[in-house]
Order: sequence, then C-alpha cells, then structure tokens
Amino acid sequence: MDFTGEERIAAPRDVVWAALNDPEIMRGCIPGCQGIERLSPSAFEATIKVKFSLLSATFHGLLTLSNVDAPKSYTLSAEGKGGLAGFARGSADIVLEERGAETILHYRSKAELGGRLAQLGARLLDSTSQKLAEGFFSDFNAAVVAKMARAEGLFKSAP
Repeated sequence: MDFTGEERIAAPRDVVWAALNDPEIMRGCIPGCQGIERLSPSAFEATIKVKFSLLSATFHGLLTLSNVDAPKSYTLSAEGKGGLAGFARGSADIVLEERGAETILHYRSKAELGGRLAQLGARLLDSTSQKLAEGFFSDFNAAVVAKMARAEGLFKSAP
C-alpha cells in the first residue's frame, strides 16, 4: 500500500518541525494512539489501536526517525505487533517546504500488514490506511495551528 499527499499548514517550518518531534502532539494526532514515549532522539515506543472493518487490533511497536535533515525532512518508520491480528510495518517520507509564513508538508507512505489483517483484502486495507494517514495529517495541521494561536496569544498578552 503506497499513498502520497500534502498538507498546507499556517505555521513556519521550524514550528512544524518541532511539532513533528513532540510526542504529546503526535499522541493527539495518531488515530487510536493510546500512548507514545520517547526512547531516544530518534526512537519512540507507541501503543496504537486500529479498527479495520470488523477487526480491531492494538499494536505495540517502535517508531524510528532516519534520514534526518532538520528542519526539512525525515523518514518515519514504524513496526508493530498486534497479537493474533498480525503485524504492521510502514514508513513515511516527510518533506517540509517553506512558503512564506506557511509550510507545505509533503508525505509519501508505504504500509504492509501481515497475519489475519492481510486476509481482509487489499481494497479495504488500502482505504483504511489512506483514511488513517489523511486523519493524522489533518489532525496534525489543526494541532500546529492551535499551538501557534496559543503562542501568539501569550505574546500579545505579555507586557
């Protein structure tokens, strides 16, 4: 399963980059995320519950950052085990493009599922994975814009 997309975010690139590396923001944006903890500057441990049609699974796994070119791009890789449901592996190449006061976040993602999940059928898995990715980036966009608004409010109220 491969898919691409982009999000126009009303925030400077350095703010978007910081948010991409903030476990609290990521926890609120990853659909079904039950917990995420930073293990090192380039690794996180996460628990994510995902529903595919009638089957739901809770995945425990590792998120790692590679090909880091701060604050422009990185590759986020994930690998998780969902018990009897199977496993999930994937990666997303993230590129941040500055456009004035905005940032265009480009992504190209790949995902692979195994075990019982793989038996659900490619069309269902593709559409669910696409919806999860789109949901994440849309929620991420909203979280960054909200964080910017709060920060601007703090600076305006300061004497």
